[in-house]
Amino acid sequence: MASGNDSDIVDDGNASGSMSGGFFVAAFVLATLLFSPVQPANSASSYVVTETVETLEYDIFEPAAPTESVQSSFGQYGPFRVITPDVAVMTGTVDSYTPAIFRQMLDRYPGIRQIEMRDCDGSVDEEANLALARMIRHAGISTHVPARGSVRSGAVELFLAGVRRTAHPDAEFIVHSWMDEDGREASDYPDSDPVHAEYLDYYQEMGVSAPTAKAFYALTNSVPFSGQLRLSRNDMARFQLVH
Repeated sequence: MASGNDSDIVDDGNASGSMSGGFFVAAFVLATLLFSPVQPANSASSYVVTETVETLEYDIFEPAAPTESVQSSFGQYGPFRVITPDVAVMTGTVDSYTPAIFRQMLDRYPGIRQIEMRDCDGSVDEEANLALARMIRHAGISTHVPARGSVRSGAVELFLAGVRRTAHPDAEFIVHSWMDEDGREASDYPDSDPVHAEYLDYYQEMGVSAPTAKAFYALTNSVPFSGQLRLSRNDMARFQLVH
């Protein structure tokens, strides 16, 4: 049993010597690393960065200044366009703002003496339409419908406002009954109803005789609001509504 224990005993002297030797080797290696001159690291590879700049050339053109035609150079005022100091072209619809806009136009161009009615489809405000008509008459302005001109619905009342009314043989006038805010038309009211006086009085105010005013008014109301009755210049002449 004693001999077995002896075989497991390590010689402490030899072990200490080995450890001491290893310590000095490690210390030497560490000192060598610490005190050796440091060599700059060489990069594994080098890169040359080349930036390619693409130069683009553009031809820059200044936009041409819009050229106004002679006809549009005097300004637009609602449905009116002043084409000369004494002539305005009318195209479009009369609304509640049109009388005030017309007044602005006359303030700027007091010499306007004729309105050329090229394509006038009436009004969305009959009260404003009749007010505008009286302004045209008060200003002493004539009305003219050119070749292929079209005057429809309430615009016919505007045409009658001219102190002188002329029309090309190709001009057309389209009439129909009026309709109020309740959807009722002229035929829905008896002939004696004061509602008819608004138009009859206006026609006479524009110089149309009472019998002619009554006959023309009856003609316009012979067609429902949803319909159209086309009149030529000659038809208007029969009622002495053109000069």
